Amino acid sequence: MKKWLEILTPLLVAAALGSGAAAQAQQGAAAQSGDEAVLEMQKAFRKGDKLRLAQLLPAARGHALEPWAAYWELRARLDEAQPPEVDAFLQRWAGSYQEDRLRNDWLLLLGQRRDWERFAEHHPRFRMGDDREVRCYALTVEHLKGRAPADAGEQLLGNWYAQRDADDGCAYAAAELLAAGRIKPIDVWRKARLAAEANRPRAVRRAVEIVAPEALAQLREALDAPSKFLTGRATARGKERQELVVLALTRMATSDTAGAARLLDGKWGVHLSAEERNWLWGLIGKQAAVGLSPDALGYFAHASRDADLTDDMLGWKTRAALRAGQWKLVAKSIDAMSAAAREDATWTYWRARAYMSDRPGDEDRAHARKLYERIAATTGFYEQLALEELGARITLPPAPAPLTAEEKAAARANPSLNRGLYAILLGLRSEGVREWNYATNLHTPGGMPERELLAAADFACQRQVWDRCINTSERTRAAIDMAQRFPTPYRDAVLARTRSIGLETAYVYGLIRQESRFIMDARSGVGASGLMQVMPATARWTARKIGLEGFTPDQINDTETNITIGTAYLKLALDDFQGSMPLAAAAYNAGPGRPRNWRNGPVLEAAIWAENVPFAETRDYVKKVLANTVNYAALLTGQPQSLKSHLGVVGPREVAGEDPSRDLP
Repeated sequence: MKKWLEILTPLLVAAALGSGAAAQAQQGAAAQSGDEAVLEMQKAFRKGDKLRLAQLLPAARGHALEPWAAYWELRARLDEAQPPEVDAFLQRWAGSYQEDRLRNDWLLLLGQRRDWERFAEHHPRFRMGDDREVRCYALTVEHLKGRAPADAGEQLLGNWYAQRDADDGCAYAAAELLAAGRIKPIDVWRKARLAAEANRPRAVRRAVEIVAPEALAQLREALDAPSKFLTGRATARGKERQELVVLALTRMATSDTAGAARLLDGKWGVHLSAEERNWLWGLIGKQAAVGLSPDALGYFAHASRDADLTDDMLGWKTRAALRAGQWKLVAKSIDAMSAAAREDATWTYWRARAYMSDRPGDEDRAHARKLYERIAATTGFYEQLALEELGARITLPPAPAPLTAEEKAAARANPSLNRGLYAILLGLRSEGVREWNYATNLHTPGGMPERELLAAADFACQRQVWDRCINTSERTRAAIDMAQRFPTPYRDAVLARTRSIGLETAYVYGLIRQESRFIMDARSGVGASGLMQVMPATARWTARKIGLEGFTPDQINDTETNITIGTAYLKLALDDFQGSMPLAAAAYNAGPGRPRNWRNGPVLEAAIWAENVPFAETRDYVKKVLANTVNYAALLTGQPQSLKSHLGVVGPREVAGEDPSRDLP
């Protein structure tokens, strides 16, 4: 009861409990009982226990999270619910996240049932509009009505290619549009290739079933035993045979890149089209580049036309060219990307650098400056680097005008924001985050205006729900509140610890912000815990290393112990990696063994090294931790900062002998 009253605004408390202290006191026990019922309902929902959900629902009536309770109960039996019952729910909770969430679920079910009339009735009222499968069903409806837009095929492929797993909506739309000539067979085969590369056999089979059902008999062998399939005799004929070979080589390339290259260059290349060969060489080049192999650019060179490569392949071609110092190839690869990919700050920055790489003339300098100016800002990794290329340092942007009492009150009165915070602090983080994000990003087209976002972020900050504070504030573009985006919770403990061991405070804050968003009870899928996301084995090793006597694994959830262990490990990693912040950050995220190997090869500026980190998560992590560090340094010192000075260069160890980092777990 106390937690509820602390979070919800007085207006909502009065509405839920009745006005006056007496009414609140009388219903205190009921509220606590409601909390317990809601928590039990979430467990029952995850187990699919329909009976238990129905039994618990009455206890959640009138509770702040009743919309969630009602959603779980109906969602669990949605496939057997009647349309009037669904309509009643949507009307009862109109305007809420739960209404739109159930409408999303209902639209998917209607699509699966091919109930296009009801789908067409509900789809215009679907506010989130972020479900790719629903979008595909909607394209099907428009197609069946003869109203499909001119770019229906392009829309379909954009959604379908982005789906990792097999789905009904986009596959059904693909079959319909293929039959109508709105997409081509090669478009469907490309979906099969992408699914094969991602090791999604069900999605491969679904695509092949659409375009060449007669090839399904041989597909399993092509995917399950690609080497056997490729060295034997494929009995399919024509285009089907070629594409099965492409799929087999795709699967082989993900595990035996050199072997796939030999078969493509030898036995199979002459039997494939130029487009098929180019796509495969692009994939093989990508796989080699991910492995930091010096052969990568040689493989890419076999592709005669960059237009046949995906943006992902061209991204890895660019990374390999950066690693090799081949700036003309950097420029060529980026220029071959789609317009949307070229807009990304990563490729904008490196294209500008390519202009400046070899005795640039006035025109080159003008092109580079235009690109730098397009992305230069204070917050992101490449945005900061672009700012420095323009001769500036990273400083704090002007703070926005203070929020008014009315703006703060409007945020505190928002029902979805209140339910989101309440769910998070009750322990229903996933549900709370989704409801909060819906309120800030999706309830109205384009999301909340900037001043409302700042007020919502302030509401979360005041309740110390730091991840919602940060993520909400980050959505603003013109009004940037750095204190919201880069908060400093647990400041006394962090300052005391970093000063005592000689670790830059901004670096620690930059890492914590990326690790946990300051959520003390955060727990990763692999078992890391707390603010600094420390693994139990790492915590035990570090405790022994620093002489922390009597340490037990459960202590890692204590704030000060977590900071002590986490900072100690980070300092050991930083020292063992010779003061390199990028390497130490990579070691903290991926373990020290991987960056120990990734550093071998040419000596590179750290930005190029970071961009070539093979793991997408770690690549993103390193860049964000370093950008965070610079922003925290500017915030904590009030002085202009340089990202480049924090990066340095990365290469093999300079000192011969035993690598001290090998002791790190």
